[in-house]
Amino acid sequence: MNRDRKAAVVDEVAAQIEAAGAVFAVDYRGISVPQAAELRTRLNEAGAGFRVVKNTLTNLAADKAGAEELKALLEGPTAFTFVPEGGDVALAAKALATFGREHEVLRFKGGRMNGDALSVEELEALSRLPARDVLHGQLVGVLASPITGLLRGLNGLVSGLAVALGQIAEQGLVGSDAPAPEPEAAAETAETAEPEATAEETSEEPETSSDDSEPTDAPAEGATTDSEEA
Repeated sequence: MNRDRKAAVVDEVAAQIEAAGAVFAVDYRGISVPQAAELRTRLNEAGAGFRVVKNTLTNLAADKAGAEELKALLEGPTAFTFVPEGGDVALAAKALATFGREHEVLRFKGGRMNGDALSVEELEALSRLPARDVLHGQLVGVLASPITGLLRGLNGLVSGLAVALGQIAEQGLVGSDAPAPEPEAAAETAETAEPEATAEETSEEPETSSDDSEPTDAPAEGATTDSEEA
């Protein structure tokens, strides 16, 4: 590899470090070429990348990217896994750990996430976390559970109120303090009330007074009539 090519590799690795949200360093001793291809496929499915570069060039790239914590990991065969910003860090760590158990290769050496160093223990803890989509589903289920119970309770309350109002309406209690009389009962009440009123009216006699009596045709005393004068 000539000098220009080496300089290009350093720039590429430095750019990958700067753009990554997390970088995992692993010891890749014992991995075969087909196994490395399989690992790259798994990491690609997790949205991550896998790259093997000579430690001398990686050291220069880490120095250029300002990732001093990665330089301490460059002892022995070291490969980097790059997880892009916003990628699923837990899923990438799980892919590495699962592949390592299946093929008895790979070993976490440490890493970097959001500018902070990651220990081997922290990487192993990350690999045991559920994938981000699973965590989101669990969180939504936890948040939705009490809301679902509340909605069910409100629906039951509204349904019970509707049934009660329907029963009250059937009994004729809506809009008045007492139920209205049946039509037949109202007719009977009207028929019995009329004769009483007529009897009261016929039993009353008009009162008369002397002042209101009409004058009679009899002549007054001492008065003469036309026949007597004649």
